[in-house]
Amino acid sequence: MTTAPLLDTAALLRFHQQTCDAFFAGSTLPAPPGTDALWRAIDDNHGCNMRLWAQEDLARRQHAPDAEIVANKRAIDRYNQARNDAIERIDEWLLLALGLVSADSAHTDAPMVRPGPQARLNSETAGSMTDRLSILALKCHAMQAQTRRTDVDEAHRQLCQRRLARLHEQRQDLADCLGRLLHDTQAGHAWFKVYRQFKMYNDPAFNPALVAERQQAGG
Repeated sequence: MTTAPLLDTAALLRFHQQTCDAFFAGSTLPAPPGTDALWRAIDDNHGCNMRLWAQEDLARRQHAPDAEIVANKRAIDRYNQARNDAIERIDEWLLLALGLVSADSAHTDAPMVRPGPQARLNSETAGSMTDRLSILALKCHAMQAQTRRTDVDEAHRQLCQRRLARLHEQRQDLADCLGRLLHDTQAGHAWFKVYRQFKMYNDPAFNPALVAERQQAGG
């Protein structure tokens, strides 16, 4: 009996690329292929990465007012936090679907994963691999745009075409690795954990600069 894959990686690649194309064209974004919590988390993660990409470009302007750069940097912090939260939700959903984590611990700081005795631990999670595929889709989109520029010479376009081919290769290799990890995990041969990022820079209770600022304001 063949077990249906938890995530169709070919559909994931198409969704990432189509969404990139629509986002940067200012068009309506496509709906994800599924409506469950997994695809909602994938959609959230990719949306954050696209907005991060745009803000990172804006933050590197050399002649913009300081206030605009500050706004860009703060937006980057918000999107990066949300991006990491979505990665964790992807891993939670997959491990719950696999029956490897208990529902009462899945959303805690230390989810209790129960792998089979012969399963190998994969150091990178399925969520983090999905996030990397999202970023590679953005790189492919940006490099593709470089191959179409008319304000540069042919050497530049050819260089970008070679780099684009390499990015496509990297992306497919990573998608294949994600597919194998999920297949092996379903078969009981592999497992991964939910790793909490514990981002502290946005938290006024943990960021030492924010703590000091609050103490000075109150003192």
